[in-house]
Amino acid sequence: MDAALAAGVTHRLILIRHGEPEAYTRGRCYGKLDVGLSNLGREQISSVARRLKKTPLSAVYSSPRQRAYESAKIIAVEHNLDVSTDPRLCEIDFGEFEGLTYDEAAERYPEEYRAWMEQPTEVTFPGGESFTVVRERVRRCVEGLHSSHSGQIVAVISHGGVNRVILAEALHLESKYVFRLDQSYASVSIIDYYDQTPVVRLVNNCG
Repeated sequence: MDAALAAGVTHRLILIRHGEPEAYTRGRCYGKLDVGLSNLGREQISSVARRLKKTPLSAVYSSPRQRAYESAKIIAVEHNLDVSTDPRLCEIDFGEFEGLTYDEAAERYPEEYRAWMEQPTEVTFPGGESFTVVRERVRRCVEGLHSSHSGQIVAVISHGGVNRVILAEALHLESKYVFRLDQSYASVSIIDYYDQTPVVRLVNNCG
C-alpha cells in the first residue's frame, strides 16, 4: 500500500470488509446479527494488517458489529490506535430475516423474499431497513469523516453493503447497480479525495 498521500490529495479512505465470520452465518441472512470472526477470518485480517503496517493511518473507524470491530482491532493495534465505532457503518438490518436461512426466509416471507431477489435495493425488510435508509446513513457518516480528517489516511472497517455504498457514492453509481461491485471478506478498496472530488484507486483487493 502507498505510504503517503499523492500531491493534491486532501484525504484518503481505506475501506476494509471484515474477515470471514463464524460458520453459523453460512447460508443465512445476517446484518444486525452479531457474530465474530472465524479462525480463517482472523488470519485474513491479520494479513491485511501486515500489508497496512507502513501506511500512516491517522484513525480507524469500525461498525460496532463484532465481526467488524474484531477486524478493526487487529488493524489498529499495528498503529497504536484506538478504534472508533459508528453505528452508521452497520450492515443493513434484515429485520425478521435475521438469522434465517435463505430457504426459511423464502418460506416464511415469500412476497418479501421474491422482491428482495428481484430488486434487492428496493425492498424494505419486515421489521428492518431498506437500502435507501442504509445509503443515507452511510453517506452522512462519510461526510463527517471528510470534514474531520483533512490531510489524513483513515481506515474504515465495516461490511460489504456499506463499502458498496461508499464506492457507489464516489462513482455516482445508482443503487440498482451496487452489486456490480464485489466485496470479498477482508478485501481492501481505496478512495482518494481531491477536496470533494473522489478518485477510486483500488476495489476489492484481496492481496
